[in-house]
Amino acid sequence: MLRYLVRRLLLACGTVWLVSLVVFVLLRSSPDDCLLQQGLTCTPERAAAVREELGLNDPLAIQYVSWLGRVLTGDLGRSALTQVSVTQEFRARFPVTLQLMLMTVTWVGLFGLVAGLLSARWRNAGLDHCVRLAGIFGLSLPAFWVATLILMVPAQLWHYAPLLGQPVSPMSDPFGNLQLFLPASLVLALAPAALVMRLTRSSLIEVLGQDFIRTARSKGLPEREILVRHALSNALIPIVTVLGLVSAELLAGSVMIESVFALRGLGSYVFEALLQRDYPVAQSMVFYAASLVVFMNLAVDILYGVLDPRIRYS
Repeated sequence: MLRYLVRRLLLACGTVWLVSLVVFVLLRSSPDDCLLQQGLTCTPERAAAVREELGLNDPLAIQYVSWLGRVLTGDLGRSALTQVSVTQEFRARFPVTLQLMLMTVTWVGLFGLVAGLLSARWRNAGLDHCVRLAGIFGLSLPAFWVATLILMVPAQLWHYAPLLGQPVSPMSDPFGNLQLFLPASLVLALAPAALVMRLTRSSLIEVLGQDFIRTARSKGLPEREILVRHALSNALIPIVTVLGLVSAELLAGSVMIESVFALRGLGSYVFEALLQRDYPVAQSMVFYAASLVVFMNLAVDILYGVLDPRIRYS
């Protein structure tokens, strides 16, 4: 087990390093236009000053080593546009993304698991067909389109619109906070919940056909106990995989939904930085997102052994 963890940890660190190198090279390979950072009135002198300030005159190897060294010591740099510390912006925006992620994963687990259980329990019945049809719609409908409808339909029919972009603390105003985050989290949960439902259904159907389930039924155990205690616990591996990937992606920030609902989270922060070619922000935040996905995958792999004692690491 220890050898496996050390090997996977080294592989994860190597993957993160490779991602950081690719991100650095791709950002530097695009034309460096000072006008995107300083406006149309940027003078050649100001352009030269900006290049010197960002270290763009140094060789690429020195630029990369300098940036990576600062990131590893916790210094994410400053925005080339606003001169605000990236760490400061990260601390301000991370609670927004974290709450959005927690609410979304809650809906994904709740709706996906319950719908999958019901669909597998009454396989090929009317309820199963309805749940599967809803899952197809959930996977097919674009999230940004559903989010736009959620904003436009109440505004047109009832002249109601939420206070978009207004930071509302769940402690000071729980109802206002719920108004702000509930629609966004439900839209984000739509496709992952449908995927979890389909995985839960297929995994449970496979498990329910195995010998130990027939043995449990022959002992007279209630169907609910068989389904939840025996079958679901053996069908959790693919479900946990999806939930882990969804959590990592959401913690990195959902660009489209945060933009539509005007939430000042990490996703919109990275999107703005990439559009404006703000190198310090883009490099640091993409490095953070890649690291999160890699190490979340490692955590999910380790969790497999906890959920299923039959899995052995070597």
